Amino acid sequence: MSALDPVDSFLFSLSRAFCSPVAVFVQIQGCLICLILAFGWACAAYVRNREIKRMKDSMRRGNSFAFLCHDITELEHSNQLKLPSVSVVMPLKGFGEHNLHNWTSQITSLYGGPLEFLFIVESTDDPAYRAVSMLLSELKDEVDAKVVVAGLSTTCSQKIHNQLVGVEKMHKDSKYVLFLDDDVRLHPGSIGALTAEMEKNSDIFIQTGYPLDLPSGSLGSYCIYEYHMPCSMGFATGGRTFFLWGGCMMMHADDFRLDRYGVVTGLKNGGYSDDMTLAAIAGAHKRLITSPPVAVFPHPLASDLSFSRYWNYLRKQTFVLESYTTTVNWIMNRALFTTHCYLSWGFVTPYLMAIVHITAALRMCIKGYSIEETTFTFGGLKLVSCLAACTLIELLSMWNLTRIEVHLCNMLSPEAPKLSLASYNWGLVFIALLVDNFLYPISAFRSHFTQSINWSGIRYHLKDGKIFKIERSKDMGPVYTDLGGKHLGKKGAPPKLSFLSSLARSLAQWRQPKKYDS
Repeated sequence: MSALDPVDSFLFSLSRAFCSPVAVFVQIQGCLICLILAFGWACAAYVRNREIKRMKDSMRRGNSFAFLCHDITELEHSNQLKLPSVSVVMPLKGFGEHNLHNWTSQITSLYGGPLEFLFIVESTDDPAYRAVSMLLSELKDEVDAKVVVAGLSTTCSQKIHNQLVGVEKMHKDSKYVLFLDDDVRLHPGSIGALTAEMEKNSDIFIQTGYPLDLPSGSLGSYCIYEYHMPCSMGFATGGRTFFLWGGCMMMHADDFRLDRYGVVTGLKNGGYSDDMTLAAIAGAHKRLITSPPVAVFPHPLASDLSFSRYWNYLRKQTFVLESYTTTVNWIMNRALFTTHCYLSWGFVTPYLMAIVHITAALRMCIKGYSIEETTFTFGGLKLVSCLAACTLIELLSMWNLTRIEVHLCNMLSPEAPKLSLASYNWGLVFIALLVDNFLYPISAFRSHFTQSINWSGIRYHLKDGKIFKIERSKDMGPVYTDLGGKHLGKKGAPPKLSFLSSLARSLAQWRQPKKYDS
């Protein structure tokens, strides 16, 4: 029987301390967080799966176009003529590996009403300008689309500036405006589904959706997937929600023309985040935000997405909590900041304690210590077992929601390449859970104390929740965007025209939407 090593003695004492009432509370709290997440994802999966069943029921009744609408009579010519006009505004920045596919999925929508597409770039030097111009030249006789050069922003973020320029340039008869990020991959019936909900309920202020991240295999991509997953349950309500994603927002065009509720003023005068600003306006004026169950969009992440680019993305996400429009909005952001930081480290801490319990148990077995000569207690291993069970339930619930959303996306885009769960590495998902939740509070506190952020080579400074200073430099910022890996410099070049041509023609079978009458 060996003598008790000082390091082992400390380890056993630490394991025993982690069985104190306070430590037990922390570990049970971690288990509860896992179960709450699992329950939220189960509810979201129920909503998405209910839509799948509705589509299958419609198909069994002979509707081969259930991916477009549940009632096939909606596709009759007389009904299509009544559809309202929609302007789609897409602010662009850089050019990456998935952009062509995403843009093509957007402009080949099967919406039957008048539809125009406005691609907004900062300048002609942006690699996106040449790429999208070449794509549109291939489809000039099939879609109503144009590229607009917005110029540099001076009072708000460049994205918001591009969006507002797009609104100014949209057709005068447009009833709705749909803001899309250029990394959104639409389904053929997405625009029609969003428009149908707006037509059914005139009280809707904003219609939104949410991305389904497709990790590329790196730890950074899985961290982004894990970061988005808890938020996804807030969008899978099948109706009213308090959440808003800037990647997909449909609104009434007149809200911008007339500056209702101060939407233009709020965005233009110091706005940093489009979705957070509009969500705050919706809350202040008690306006309705909804998210239909079909509004989930495949979001392929860059194949070379590094951990540093994930960190840059996380910094931008936590920075939005520093922007606000009203005192109530500031209070809500502070509450969200505090709650998220507490829950993030409250989630990670039990796993650190579990490592101590397991290490102590292994050291006791390897060294041959008896229970009497150590301060080790088996209570710690019982807590570890409880945490392991709750973690397994959480991962199974996350897997189930992802599986259902993958299936739903495949049904909504029947002719697109099939998505699969086979590429998901669930070991990396678990590691990403710990890494992302550990880093979130660090990023949030850094954002709070610096009050500035570098977004695609532009540094924004906040004061009283609004942008008051914008710095630009050719040497400032990354060469590539965080998620899509889009090249931001002048050397970015799109694929050859032959590839554009073949890609466009592969989707030519889709019936194109009507242009505006001149």
